[in-house]
Amino acid sequence: MSSTGKKRLEWYYAPAFLLFWFVLLVAVVIPVFFHLPEGFRVEDEHTKPGAFIAERAERILFDFEMIGPKVVGSFANENRTVQLLLDEVELIRRSMHHDLYELEVDLQVVSGAYMHWTMINMYQGLQNFVVKLSSKNSTSQNYLLINSHFDTKPGSPGSGDDGAMVVVMLEVLRVLATSRETFTHPIVFLFNGAEENPLQASHGFITQHKWAKNCRALINLDSAGSGHKEILFQSGPNHPWLMKYYSKYAKRPYATSIGEELFQANIIPSDTDFRIFRDYGHLPGLDLAHTYNGYVYHTKFDKFNVIPRGTLQNTGDNILSLAKAFANAPEMEEPEKYAEGHSIFYDFMGLFFVYYTETQGQIINCCVSIIVIIAVGISFWRMAATSYMSIGKIMKTFILVLVLHIVGIVLAIGLPILMAVMFDAGDNSMTWFSNKWLVFGLYICPSLIGLCLPTLLYLSFNRNDKLRKSFKIQMILHSHAVFEAVLCIILTFIGLRSSYVFMISLLFYGVALILNLITTLHNRGKLWSVLVVLSQIMPFLYMAYIFLALSGTLMPMMGRFGTGLNPDLLVGGLFALGTILAMGFVIPLVNMFRHSKSILLALLAITFIFSMIAISPIGFPYTAKTNVGRVNFLNVQRVFYEYDGTVSKNESGYYFDFQDRRIHYPIQEHIDLSEMESVAEDCDEMMMCGLPLFNHRWFKSRRKGIWLPSDKPVEIPQTPTLILVNKTINTVTNIVRYNFQLSGPPHMSIFLLPIDGVSVLDWSFLKNMLHEKETYQPPYHIYFSYGKLSTPLDFYIDFKVDHASLDEPLFELGIAGHYVNFDFPRSKHTQAFINSFPDYIFVMEWPSSYERYIF
Repeated sequence: MSSTGKKRLEWYYAPAFLLFWFVLLVAVVIPVFFHLPEGFRVEDEHTKPGAFIAERAERILFDFEMIGPKVVGSFANENRTVQLLLDEVELIRRSMHHDLYELEVDLQVVSGAYMHWTMINMYQGLQNFVVKLSSKNSTSQNYLLINSHFDTKPGSPGSGDDGAMVVVMLEVLRVLATSRETFTHPIVFLFNGAEENPLQASHGFITQHKWAKNCRALINLDSAGSGHKEILFQSGPNHPWLMKYYSKYAKRPYATSIGEELFQANIIPSDTDFRIFRDYGHLPGLDLAHTYNGYVYHTKFDKFNVIPRGTLQNTGDNILSLAKAFANAPEMEEPEKYAEGHSIFYDFMGLFFVYYTETQGQIINCCVSIIVIIAVGISFWRMAATSYMSIGKIMKTFILVLVLHIVGIVLAIGLPILMAVMFDAGDNSMTWFSNKWLVFGLYICPSLIGLCLPTLLYLSFNRNDKLRKSFKIQMILHSHAVFEAVLCIILTFIGLRSSYVFMISLLFYGVALILNLITTLHNRGKLWSVLVVLSQIMPFLYMAYIFLALSGTLMPMMGRFGTGLNPDLLVGGLFALGTILAMGFVIPLVNMFRHSKSILLALLAITFIFSMIAISPIGFPYTAKTNVGRVNFLNVQRVFYEYDGTVSKNESGYYFDFQDRRIHYPIQEHIDLSEMESVAEDCDEMMMCGLPLFNHRWFKSRRKGIWLPSDKPVEIPQTPTLILVNKTINTVTNIVRYNFQLSGPPHMSIFLLPIDGVSVLDWSFLKNMLHEKETYQPPYHIYFSYGKLSTPLDFYIDFKVDHASLDEPLFELGIAGHYVNFDFPRSKHTQAFINSFPDYIFVMEWPSSYERYIF
């Protein structure tokens, strides 16, 4: 044994060293992450004047849930929920300070249309319940807008999405209206009645409401989960002053630029009204949402009892404070003057909030990276002087170590990815969906193995005693620092604001390295490692905290991420990145212990054990009521009419749009799927696959849809009525106009496909598709929904005919009718089919009709 080997720590200290970081995670990060304030009770009100009272909001939320699902066009949404809001605001009016405030209520019924991805999103008679609270001594014409939505997805009572935010707004309104402290700028509270439809009511407000033109800033409140803290995941755009107010007035900050970039990169399968206000109203603002426990999001289990009172208190305290701040902000006078670029923002475990402009971030990232690289260079000079070696030899050794460490980083990412591919290939994806702790053995341990394997083997087999082993270990840490510094600079200059995480990691290591150099601990055996370990506690806590937040948000979303992508790739990559950032400067220190290769064997054993657990029944993804799988299907009756009016096809069946990677496998033991077939061939031959595709998301995933014929006709409550009102032919210009009238359920779609030699010249819908022919190709999709107003839709289409005869077929027209809400009963046969699904599956379904015509 070499002399340097005798100085290494005994092997049995290594487990304690690794256990220390695990204890930090369990004893510090997790409790801090899940901590919520105690919710105030109504009886506390006299001792806490002007405070947000969570119990009062909770009582309203219970009433909100009792209404049931609130789908646009349903009696529950258009009548009962609106009445609930009217009643609650009337109670506030009775208790408000009439000498100080003026409260105005407007129930907007609005119609309109806009382009939403690949379809025209058209709406009629939707409702917005709007309240404006103004100080009587205010003359300001600049309003703060606070928005949430009260409609829900089919089958979901929506207590989390977005009932919790609705009741938070009501309680904030009550507290403000009963306070003696007035504010400068009026506040508009928008309870919009059609966000899930999607985003229609917010468009109707911002483009048509009488108060919209005065709105200068926005606080948007939504949900992608149920409970926990609300995260600030979008800001601006280009208004850093918003961050100044959030930093100062959010009582419990919870925010990160990482969430903003993930959302804007469409990695998160959701959208919010924030985009509508930004694009159509040019409003700067904050977008906040509850994102934890996304397992019950958009299901019937999104109920009152899964939302802690502390969640309402946490969100209420923050929104109340922010509303007061913005309502007195001088920037509200002319916010466009303060549009100065993007912000970088993040909180540290909810304890404090950091924000700065993107330009400042670029300077900080580059300065920290360059200083660390310089400190590493000084360290090499010290090593050369202490070891009586040339700087050239030191650099040669470092380059080798750097290459090996980069290989380790590749392995740290590659091994979890390999695990993800292997599990998916064996039809065992998403084993962690209910038991998230499985990711420790499946992805974190393989990442740790990959991260330390190349350099550990190098130190084990390289016996160059002229250069101390402690120096070689420092070189490994230096190589990680150089790698992160270069990566940080590159990502900064390509505009990735999330690169701040590399800066944080570098900053603390740089401080430890500089202190080691100043105190000469750098040259003293193992003493330098003490400062390194201490310096890594703070970044470890932050990285563990932020990746706990990201995993808590993203992992449930994999249950509705679609079938096309292996979700284990995303989850495995997420935890690999988190492991590298949290443990990159920590795991190389295991080389300071004797028999360090035993650490690798232990990690390998843990990976094997967890893999065996994952392929056992424990790894089955779904759990009834809490971690359910999702199956969307339509109960379809479809009829194809030919040009002469005859029927070429009349059949019933179930069209499945599966939501996760496991597709139909979890239900095949309970339901006879022997006759199911892919609709991909139909998509090649028929307009819109010959199916009543609901919206742009269904259109996007249509080729992965499954058709299951029904042996009994699906009973449709009614069918849309399409009337050809008039047909006008201009034989000179070869232009044919068709006038139609359409009536039916609150959700319908019109599909249009001109036949070869025919083009659409004009129509009564939005003209974008006709003016931007390179972007929008036929078949065209016009989505139409209505709320309070069920009057028929009158529309015309003008066709330009290039061929000689006007008596031949010109176009195909498809009419889809969707009977989404429970005002429409299901047949006994369909209900029996629904009941046959296992209890760990949430079924979102509704009857749907489809008629294809040729004119």
